[in-house]
Amino acid sequence: MRIATKLLLGATGIALAAAAVAAGPSAPRTQVAAPLIERTKLFGNPEKTGGQLSPDGRWISFIAPRDGVLNVWVAPADNPAAAKPLTAEKTRPIRQTFWAPDSSQVLFVNDKGGDENFRLYGVPVVGGEARDYTPFEKVRVIPYGQSRTIKDRVLIGLNNRDPRWHDVHSLDLKTGKLTLVMQNDGYAGFMADDQLNIRIGSRPRADGGDDWFRIVDGKAEATPIVSYGLDDSATTGAIGFTTDGKTIYWADSRDRNTGALMAQDASGKMTLIAEDPRVDLADALFNPKTGVIEAYRADYLKNEYVPVGEAVKADLAFLKAQNKGEFTITSRTDADDKWLVAFDPVSAPASTWVYDRNAKTLKQLYVSRPALVGAPLVPMIPTVIKSRDGLDLVSYLTLPKGVDANGDGKADKPVPMVLFVHGGPWGRDGYGYNSYHQWLANRGYAVLSVNFRASTGFGKKFLAAGNMEWGKKMHDDLLDAVDWAVREGVTTKDKVAIMGGSYGGYATLAGLAFTPDTFACGVDIVGPSNLNTLLASIPAYWEAGKQQMYRRMGDPTTPEGQAILKERSPLFAADKIKKPLLIGQGANDPRVNVRESDQIVDAMKAKNIPVTYVVFPDEGHGFARPVNNIAFNAVTENFLAPCLGGRAEPIGDALQGSTAEIRHGANHVKGLGSTRSAAR
Repeated sequence: MRIATKLLLGATGIALAAAAVAAGPSAPRTQVAAPLIERTKLFGNPEKTGGQLSPDGRWISFIAPRDGVLNVWVAPADNPAAAKPLTAEKTRPIRQTFWAPDSSQVLFVNDKGGDENFRLYGVPVVGGEARDYTPFEKVRVIPYGQSRTIKDRVLIGLNNRDPRWHDVHSLDLKTGKLTLVMQNDGYAGFMADDQLNIRIGSRPRADGGDDWFRIVDGKAEATPIVSYGLDDSATTGAIGFTTDGKTIYWADSRDRNTGALMAQDASGKMTLIAEDPRVDLADALFNPKTGVIEAYRADYLKNEYVPVGEAVKADLAFLKAQNKGEFTITSRTDADDKWLVAFDPVSAPASTWVYDRNAKTLKQLYVSRPALVGAPLVPMIPTVIKSRDGLDLVSYLTLPKGVDANGDGKADKPVPMVLFVHGGPWGRDGYGYNSYHQWLANRGYAVLSVNFRASTGFGKKFLAAGNMEWGKKMHDDLLDAVDWAVREGVTTKDKVAIMGGSYGGYATLAGLAFTPDTFACGVDIVGPSNLNTLLASIPAYWEAGKQQMYRRMGDPTTPEGQAILKERSPLFAADKIKKPLLIGQGANDPRVNVRESDQIVDAMKAKNIPVTYVVFPDEGHGFARPVNNIAFNAVTENFLAPCLGGRAEPIGDALQGSTAEIRHGANHVKGLGSTRSAAR
């Protein structure tokens, strides 16, 4: 049984989201002739998303707007046009759902205002009120396990006893009764078998690694079955049980660089299933009846399914041969006769299809953003950039329409560029449709995203190369990418902006503070400015990963660590900033507290350094409500236009209906000073 923690938004980490006017009479005319794509088409609600087949194959659920807010919908599998809404959320969009094992209801998680204290809800497929299964304040639910054969209950974790640790409970989906299965006294996570018995658990070690123990009748054995230190902590871990409970599947980077797929039998013997020297393997396709791995995904420059044996080999070949773009299998019925498959062509909106395995047919279910059909979307170009010390930085470049006339992936002329930095930093950029890349390219900018050292998925050596390198070698990788773009004729040194969320926001602040002459301007979204106060305010339920963070960033419990963290904090170099800066922040952010943005804005105000600061009182770590995201992006593109010389859709009434508070610097962005929100 696989742990379902990925169902929760935001895995632990500092992770991440009409008419046009030219920038002004003095701005270089770098924009292309492509029609301008309205912000609302890129960042408004999708028409449909998140489709899933019910286990019994009778229903299809998806997420779609109801009265302007994303809600849960359901339709008979044989009549998708008869869809009806099941929920009536009025403010906070529902973004993640999963089916109850018996197909009687759709389960979903949601929080309040971005506080990430997710509750678990269920809504009957036949209609009725949504039931709050975890009605506790300041408590975060974690789904721990579902069964292929036990249909009436699931396992969940709740940190209502101790905010640091999630106790395991059995939840009866019919009565709502919660029964304690195992008290958690220091475990990072658990995995159950198909009988919903907790079989193994991982306990964090003082060195940043983990010990995995067998658990029998709620008690852990004395000797771990798998152990590893810090270097393997992000590339090793249990990923599933077979239905018969005889085999545990692992991602395992011990004795190798990248995480391989391994099978462990009852004796403890490990058998290699697959490995790839380029990338870590962990994302697998499990047979819905047996739990046996039938394929896995290898994601280097692009994602590729690789079959294990013959079970789904022909199916994967059939789907690839459709040439509809990169595909992802998002759902399978218990009978395994129907799959939901999402295709992403990058330069056209993604679509979801029903694949009938027996008939070998595909039937389109929906296009997620039909308003973008025929829009001037552009390709994404995967490339590898060498760092100054020889690392391979897998990167993704998007060029404005018309700048790569022959389609060879090279710019015909230099254009302004936005370096768009991912969050985490223990995450990665990947290939596929990216609303920010498309939006910025449509405004006339090249967009470059770089998997700098510390990014995940490329092996433990690449990740470890970022240890203690915040603001140093991690930042050097970004600078090396900019130099590459200049050498390749993508852009010029004086026309590069830096932008990103979470760690990408930190990188923006670091770029403007530590290398003040490199970037023309920067956009920081929920980025930390003071690493000591960041680590002092992380949520209690991050306790299990705290030592890893300390060893990868700097230990705030020691004078030496505090000194390193202060040195790498842009706050203390804020007086060096001399290029325009825009900051967006959610007031309820549990990861990067609003103080992180307040502090650097106050420091810049004290030195009379211009900065524009936008706060959303109903958001957390990023902007979930489309009206808020559109509002901030309206400010962003009108901030970038005079800096880089691109074009922008006027702000107009984009802030109306949002909760945007312009707390400082409205006069620095054209069209912002006169908005209603600017007066708050």
